[in-house]
Amino acid sequence: MKNNLKKTCVFCVFLAFLLTFAPILSVSAQRRDIEAVKSGVNLELTANSACLADFSTGEILYEQNADAKAEPASVTKIMSLLLVCEALDDGIIKLDDTVTASDYASSMGGSQIWLEPGEQMSVSDMIKAVAVVSANDCTVALAEHLAGSEEAFTARMNRRALELGMENTHFSNCTGLPTENHYSTARDIAIMTRELLKHELIFDYTTIWMDSLRNGEMGLSNTNKLIRFYPGANGMKTGYTDSAKYCLSATAKRGDLQLIAAVLTAPTSNDRFNDAKKMLDFGFANFALYNTTQVSLPEIRVKGGVKTYTTPVHALGSILIAKGRDKLVETHPELPEFIEAPAKKGDVIGKIVYKIGDDVISETDVILNEDVRRVTFSDIIKSLVSGTLLFR
Repeated sequence: MKNNLKKTCVFCVFLAFLLTFAPILSVSAQRRDIEAVKSGVNLELTANSACLADFSTGEILYEQNADAKAEPASVTKIMSLLLVCEALDDGIIKLDDTVTASDYASSMGGSQIWLEPGEQMSVSDMIKAVAVVSANDCTVALAEHLAGSEEAFTARMNRRALELGMENTHFSNCTGLPTENHYSTARDIAIMTRELLKHELIFDYTTIWMDSLRNGEMGLSNTNKLIRFYPGANGMKTGYTDSAKYCLSATAKRGDLQLIAAVLTAPTSNDRFNDAKKMLDFGFANFALYNTTQVSLPEIRVKGGVKTYTTPVHALGSILIAKGRDKLVETHPELPEFIEAPAKKGDVIGKIVYKIGDDVISETDVILNEDVRRVTFSDIIKSLVSGTLLFR
């Protein structure tokens, strides 16, 4: 009797273990290939701090002292540009709005386009100057245009950094010019770069190699040399000061895979570009995205509704996977035979399970794409009069 009770207890404990850790075991199976690719890799970078991230998922694919705090120099301007892009999206400003340079904005040193006090330019031209040649004067002019002062704008930058989970970042200005208490990390730079990449407008500026301002009187050449020399490069921002050394947030896209390579405190300009290229090369050689948008869904029958069938949708997105394994992904929709009306747009009615062999690598909710109203007596009368068949 005691032996049977002991066996039962052992079985219950084992069952509880399985129920508790089944999700963890599933996650481990999902991540096995990616972790195997990342394991033991040493890219021998020159920079003290660096990381490589996937845009679609935010996954860190490679890191080297990624949380070490350092001056980000003009890479700071990624956050400034993010706030400008968000203001454009919200309709607070427009690309053709006129920005007037203050005495203070015109007094900025370092990289600049030598704005004269009172000189006016469009928001679009100011963004171009910031993105292409890292113009400190235009960055401050935009900050003042949006927030009234650089100080107020910088406060917004710090609030946005906290919202994004940039735990090891603090901005003391909007330009990245040397000052106290101004720091970030390679990981945090990847985070804010990823957020900026969500605004496709920015590519209109960060992919410029050469251009001009002031009716062609002033030529511009991109400080990010990868734009010309690295296949797929589409951004994002360089930085340099004597104290910060050479910094870079480099972005590139090939096929569906968009990568972000953040580099801080590289010894030379060439070093930062070479470090970024090493990380990007590693990412493109070893990882791929399975695009879930290619999965189509069948119609679902509706009981008791004004519509007899509805076509659901699934959450759009991508699955990061070891390169080559993306060809092995199988989709397994788990859908009901029918749904009952009434039902609302956005209701979850099933899921799609993505597998490689027996391993579940991801799941996506299947949702209704429209409201489905329950049929009423009035609807039935109208259908009889019109000859429309409500049910089949």
